Amino acid sequence: MIKAKKTFKTIVNIKEWEKNTKQFFGTIFIAFLIMTVFACLKPSKSELMNSATEVVEKAMKDDEGKTRKELTVTYNNLYFINYCSFETAGANAISEKYLGFAGQIYNADEGAANVAGRLVNYTYRMLGCGQGVLYGAKLTIFLTTASVLCGFILSIFLALGKISKSKLLSKLCGGYIFFFRGTPLMIQIFVIYLAIPGMIPGFNWRGLFSDGDPDAVFKGAFVAAFIAFTLNTAAYCAEIVRAAIQSIDKGQFEAAKALGMSYGQTMKLIVIPQSIRRLIPPVCNEFIMVLKDVSLVFVIGLMDITTISKTIASSGSYLVFIPALVIYLLITAFFTFIFNKVEKKFSVYE
Repeated sequence: MIKAKKTFKTIVNIKEWEKNTKQFFGTIFIAFLIMTVFACLKPSKSELMNSATEVVEKAMKDDEGKTRKELTVTYNNLYFINYCSFETAGANAISEKYLGFAGQIYNADEGAANVAGRLVNYTYRMLGCGQGVLYGAKLTIFLTTASVLCGFILSIFLALGKISKSKLLSKLCGGYIFFFRGTPLMIQIFVIYLAIPGMIPGFNWRGLFSDGDPDAVFKGAFVAAFIAFTLNTAAYCAEIVRAAIQSIDKGQFEAAKALGMSYGQTMKLIVIPQSIRRLIPPVCNEFIMVLKDVSLVFVIGLMDITTISKTIASSGSYLVFIPALVIYLLITAFFTFIFNKVEKKFSVYE
């Protein structure tokens, strides 16, 4: 009877999971379809550029052949909407902005079109569109995923070491966990990025890459940040793994021992497979926490969402924090949805 109830409950949960999944992807598909329609109606880049006045056209002709351009031309394309601006500095400064949407070209020098155009420009830059993986949202997602994955793998060995019968190994692993959980993450980033090169003569993080690489500084900073976040995440995940392993009933250890299994076989075949299901909720929460903590890389100049926002805001454009907030929220919402589905499917907590 009890088994039948559990089976029925499992079937209901699976059906509910499938229903919610279909609704989510249905909403995504409809939104994508609407944006695709707008993308087809969106004015082309040439049409947007041709909207410029004769003054701008003359400035572009004057710039032809010059090494140092006086006119700055910016074009941003966000799939279903695009934005173009022409600007110069000096006494006779030129400033023209245009927004393309739903088959229309709007003058974006003032009013709602100006606000929308600036938001398009800020979002384009924070997403790192047209740039490498070390920019904007791509850096935030990549650094989070890589550091949590590597940190989780390292945490398994730390957790097993802490609960090991070897006192020396247990103390070493316990000390590592205590150190990284007991010190601020920002200070850890500073130590790895600044203090370590200071202690090793002739070493610097950008030196890991070729001198001719224009992104050597950013790549070096990324490596340092990756190491810091991996080591920090490993310490927190180690406690999660340890708690999950120790939550398994001791009777299973005794039963495995009675069957002649070694400690390693018991962990590999009995304990760890059961622990994995208990790990899912806290590890998913740790991922979301790291996703938001990655904003700390602004202290070493890495161009993530926060750094780009701060750079833009330094010119007085505080509107930039609105798309930054939305981008963080969308990224967090996406991963939260995925993790919730994983938890419902595999977690022991119902």
